Amino acid sequence: MRTLIAITVAMISALATSVAVAGDIDAKVEAALAAEARPEADRVRDRNRRPLETLKFFGLEDDMRVLELIPGGGWYTRVLAPVLAENGQLYVSIGTRRVSEGVLTEPGFEDVELVETSANLRREEGARFYSLDDFDFGLSDLDMVLTFRNVHNFDPEARKILNDAVFKSLKSGGLYGVVDHTMRHMEPANYENRRRIDPVLVIKEALEAGFEFVDYSDLHYRADDELEYEVGRRSVSGNTDRFTFLFRKP
Repeated sequence: MRTLIAITVAMISALATSVAVAGDIDAKVEAALAAEARPEADRVRDRNRRPLETLKFFGLEDDMRVLELIPGGGWYTRVLAPVLAENGQLYVSIGTRRVSEGVLTEPGFEDVELVETSANLRREEGARFYSLDDFDFGLSDLDMVLTFRNVHNFDPEARKILNDAVFKSLKSGGLYGVVDHTMRHMEPANYENRRRIDPVLVIKEALEAGFEFVDYSDLHYRADDELEYEVGRRSVSGNTDRFTFLFRKP
């Protein structure tokens, strides 16, 4: 009987801890989204990008060491940095010029670490996609790597280089979250799909890099996106169907 009681107490304690952690993440993400200094242009995208639900799907916790790839203007950086500020660490790398000249110069973002690499991000004249040189982030045992709507920008060789570098930087059990614009499976390349990527190809390439496929989410599924038009078109921009994948390093 005492053993049964002890097991029950342990289970209740573990459940309470799990609920508390989830509640902490909710509160911290919501506080970051409500920050007074956050630009209005960022706020108007919340309904579409669903950051709280997306980060919870990826399993974000506030004590993680997280690397954000190709952060652009820092839309997600503004959310991740405050969440991780007290107990974790946020790194940003590759394509960081805008975020380093913008968000990272603002109060409250001083502890975000900019990771320089020899990746040599470039797009050759006349090329459709960006290329990378083989590189290493110089980081190890990361808990999580995230990238949002970026994988489609790279050629196959660069995607392999990127996946390999991400895999190397993560600890065993580390998580890799990817969101991107959906392309029709095996559709030939054309102007209209140039900023979309085949989700089956993304899974295949991640598995080849050594990742396990953990789960997918339909958070950003859009039945009204015909997968036919360029994502920058006024009628399409902000309304694309996007796949949301979670991978894990064994």
